[in-house]
Amino acid sequence: MMAPSRGPRTIARELHVLLNSHKGPVNVARYSKGSAKYILTGGQDRTVRLWNTNLGTEIKTFTGHGYEVLSVSVAHDNAKFASSGGDRSVFVWDVATGQTIRRLSGHLGKVHAVEFNEDASVLVSGSYDSTKEARDAVQTLHVGPTFVIAGSVDGHVRTYDLRMGELRSDYIGNPVAAVIPTQDATTYLATSLDNHVRLMDMATGKMLNDFTGHTNESYRIRACFGHGEASVVCGDEKGLVWAWDLLDGKVLAPNPPPKAHHKVITWTEHHPTDVGELITCSADGTAKVWRTPADPQ
Repeated sequence: MMAPSRGPRTIARELHVLLNSHKGPVNVARYSKGSAKYILTGGQDRTVRLWNTNLGTEIKTFTGHGYEVLSVSVAHDNAKFASSGGDRSVFVWDVATGQTIRRLSGHLGKVHAVEFNEDASVLVSGSYDSTKEARDAVQTLHVGPTFVIAGSVDGHVRTYDLRMGELRSDYIGNPVAAVIPTQDATTYLATSLDNHVRLMDMATGKMLNDFTGHTNESYRIRACFGHGEASVVCGDEKGLVWAWDLLDGKVLAPNPPPKAHHKVITWTEHHPTDVGELITCSADGTAKVWRTPADPQ
């Protein structure tokens, strides 16, 4: 793994924008690709909503799902996105028109995860029907240039090598809620329902670091890397946002962190290019954009 750039020894952020049009829990929040400040959120109210985070305004609501939205993936050119949830189907949407381009069926249960590859030529989905060798629900996916990673409630992270036609399985030991690889694909973060986020070696399955302090035992929560992959950020079931130094595993200030949401934080995601911005969303029905105090508004 490449040495991470050294970032600030704090995760301190100020609330920049509150996004709260959803009626019920917000399950997922994804940034648009590149430097633009747009976010898609998906919720229990069966909608996907597009936001301008500079203005804090809702641009468009995408309706068509008959059940909750659990996953969203944005294409490389931001012209389309995919969403999935309780419908047992995957929807592909045209952003400009707000209409569905395709509806892909085949799963027998909830579709918890859907992900495009880098150029949006491939779309992979994971479901409660235990596909992809999993013995329980596939909760999380990542599609790389030559591999697919799937994390399951059965406690395994499975890596499919598409060039070699091989499968490697890493046993985490508890239900896996999220898997996020580093940019060089040598390591990955595994968030699991035992109050742990683990940094794992992609080639060997060896645990390299373990991040603890937060509470995560019952809900799917997504951790992410901070800017430059120098830190790890994760919400918890008490509404707190935790951050750790990637190398030494120590909790960054403030410790303990302040309460960011009133209920479980389901998702955290760092902006792809802005050093100081990240988004959280929660079962309290809101998504919040956070920026470092020094960042220009």
